[in-house]
Amino acid sequence: MVIFINGSYVSDDTKISYNDRGIQFGDGVYEVVRVYHSTLFTATEHFERLVRSANEIEITSPYSVEEYIEICNQLIKENEIDNGTIYVQLTRGDAVRNHTYPTDTQPNILLYTNTAERPMQDLQQGVKAITTEDIRWLRCDIKSLNLLGNIMNKQKAVTNGAKEAIQIRNGIVTEGASSNIFIVKDDKIITHPANNFILNGITRRVIKQIADAEGIAFEEFTFDEKVLKDADEVFLTSTTQEVMPITEIDGENVNQGQVGPITKRLQSKFDEHIITNHA
Repeated sequence: MVIFINGSYVSDDTKISYNDRGIQFGDGVYEVVRVYHSTLFTATEHFERLVRSANEIEITSPYSVEEYIEICNQLIKENEIDNGTIYVQLTRGDAVRNHTYPTDTQPNILLYTNTAERPMQDLQQGVKAITTEDIRWLRCDIKSLNLLGNIMNKQKAVTNGAKEAIQIRNGIVTEGASSNIFIVKDDKIITHPANNFILNGITRRVIKQIADAEGIAFEEFTFDEKVLKDADEVFLTSTTQEVMPITEIDGENVNQGQVGPITKRLQSKFDEHIITNHA
């Protein structure tokens, strides 16, 4: 496999320094970009968010959005990717371990590909979720490498036979461990506002665009666990899970365990979006 690291396309046995601040502190940001039929999907939005996340923690991106897209297209070609993802990691760079920012380092940038097919069975049947306390930091709008709270909650979900953990902070549903969470009530889509308590997902933004185009009410406000469990439909969105129905929460069926009509409609329009919208 060919990867890209700090300006070069190299084999995947290239080593990263133990002094990299991403390893030492999780001092960096990342993105995951989807590839459908060898074509980037919403790459511009992903790389704009990468640059924005980096700026928020005072890292200057070494490449522009357009340059990242060029690198990705070369990796797709080199690795013959049909359906898959490109992982992008940007750290503050190599430095002797010290909590404060170093002043004389260059950022480390890494991109590599993975093969990944669409999760068609789950998209058709839906998945199970659990609720759990949101134990993450207060800047969830930054796509930081610091994911310990996320992975602990994701593991809790898997241990309990579920695919996702729906996180709750001070009584309010925020988002999933690796996704945005939506409910449907009385034909309205409702999701948490895009503030510091959630990551403004790229697929989340696509769904908002689709809802607007289809004349489906899309509202952003907070709601609690009772509203979640009283919803007509629940679904999650993410780059790899797309528009994923949630048909069971904490052992209780949502919509009698069936995928709801609004979710199906969004899935259909998302499929069309994949075909008509690229990098």
